[in-house]
Amino acid sequence: MFVDLKDLLSKKKISKELDLTIEEKSFNDSNEEIEFLSPIVFNGSINIIGDIINLTGTVKTKIQLICSRCLEPFPYDINLKINEKFSNIIANEDVDIIFLDSDTIDITEIIVNNIILTLPIKRLCKENCKGLCQQCGSNLNNSVCNCVKDDIDPRLAKLKDLF
Repeated sequence: MFVDLKDLLSKKKISKELDLTIEEKSFNDSNEEIEFLSPIVFNGSINIIGDIINLTGTVKTKIQLICSRCLEPFPYDINLKINEKFSNIIANEDVDIIFLDSDTIDITEIIVNNIILTLPIKRLCKENCKGLCQQCGSNLNNSVCNCVKDDIDPRLAKLKDLF
């Protein structure tokens, strides 16, 4: 979804309120397709101070992640604050300012990038997820496997005889 900034750039307005509901199906994060389970709700504002355009607001949505241990999908709530700066003038002193090459911004792209930055590195369906059995592959959260858990490093196998 594109937001028009012509009024702000021409200094006719200094502020613009945004209450958006964006319907997106999914986004790609490092070759993983992540689905949205609910619409993206953005509440915030855009204002201009000098040549800098500030976008501030909150994002609420729900996405579906895959657990790193058991490989089961689970819902993950997103509730984050966004604070981005834009300018159509190239300035080398502040690297946090995003350069504008038109009079619109793609707010969906900004929201998705901020969501990607807040995603956990290790995605767990629950804190005490047991994961998968290394031998038979069964989900240890749902069932108990009868595999022999005799994992001995062959380099240390002789020490077993001593005990």
